[in-house]
Amino acid sequence: MRTSVAGFLLALTAAGAAIAPSVAAPVPPAAQAKAAKPPAVSKFLTPGELDPAQLLPPPPADGSPETKAELAELHRLEAARTPERFALARHDDAFEDVTSIAAPLGPAFDLTRLPATAALFEDLRHEDSVAVDRFKTYFARTRPITADPSLNPCKHGKDGKTAYPSGHATMGYSAAAVLSNLMPPKAQAVQARAADYAESRLICEAHYGETSRPATCWAWPWWPS
Repeated sequence: MRTSVAGFLLALTAAGAAIAPSVAAPVPPAAQAKAAKPPAVSKFLTPGELDPAQLLPPPPADGSPETKAELAELHRLEAARTPERFALARHDDAFEDVTSIAAPLGPAFDLTRLPATAALFEDLRHEDSVAVDRFKTYFARTRPITADPSLNPCKHGKDGKTAYPSGHATMGYSAAAVLSNLMPPKAQAVQARAADYAESRLICEAHYGETSRPATCWAWPWWPS
């Protein structure tokens, strides 16, 4: 069952082979330790299969009309968001795992009682993390709060160049894809939850509008329109 992760990752999202840019300025000790750690690698995909330039379209450039329109969209969402929806977005920000997407399945989805399924989702989480980290480095899109400090996000302090793609949305849509294949009768419910989870990234103002459009960001031709 684990080998099926490779097929999902090829269809959903993949990792770029780009190397993180060098930094001329002094690097804090914590960052030095992180840089010294070897980058995570895919368990299933070869470097030749992991070309971000081939698998994702580039994001709009900083300061472009498209980016300005997306920032205006975030301001509109901020003006319209209710305290309840903002609270859900903050919750979704804090819980980045399959259990958030599996909520429509109820208490029956208990990974402590499903070791094989838990192992599958551990592999999937590893793969989508590798993918997102490398794509973020390759595309280096400026975070909304960095581009427009007048926004009021769920939290501050995010890296200024990690806006594309969204790690939360990638995890959510990947988990929904696997869950939909494991439990077809529940596919519509988990896909709807994944879309709402991705929308939380806009409510949090952590990402731009492409976050909630998987067909644009992750090139999933099978995703229902």
